[in-house]
Amino acid sequence: MRDGEVLMVLRASTGRRLLGVGALAGLGLMLVYLALVQLPPAGWLFFMLGTGALLLWLAKRMWRATGGQLELTREGLRSSDGTMIAPLADVAAIERGVFAFKPSNGFLIRLHGKAPKAWQPGLWWRLGRRVGVGGVTASSQAKVMAELMSELATARAADGQRK
Repeated sequence: MRDGEVLMVLRASTGRRLLGVGALAGLGLMLVYLALVQLPPAGWLFFMLGTGALLLWLAKRMWRATGGQLELTREGLRSSDGTMIAPLADVAAIERGVFAFKPSNGFLIRLHGKAPKAWQPGLWWRLGRRVGVGGVTASSQAKVMAELMSELATARAADGQRK
């Protein structure tokens, strides 16, 4: 197999993507509408308009992020735009348990070293040594990707110890 070959792809589920973006956009529109129609006191007006605008921006960002996909290669987990999310050589552990601090329908990757903060709403986030994968993805696909990534990381660690 080639090094750059995509072993597995994880995409946002269409229904969950529409539901997530729709909920954010609907709440944002409702807040803006209520602020303009009810005309609350100035403090509440700015709060409602600001929160509504923030939710609309977040919905737009989530729509763009979930339009892409995650690709698992022998080098690691990357985004379809080429961003390396979690290099396989840096993976310390993969957590899929019920009590793991992970996105819904996803898994958590613990890295050996810190990585820059990044966030693609509904698809993945990275904070320090932790990478959360999932959100609006199908849980069955995420489970298979986590297992495959775990096997690849274990094999890579075993190869590293033999050398």
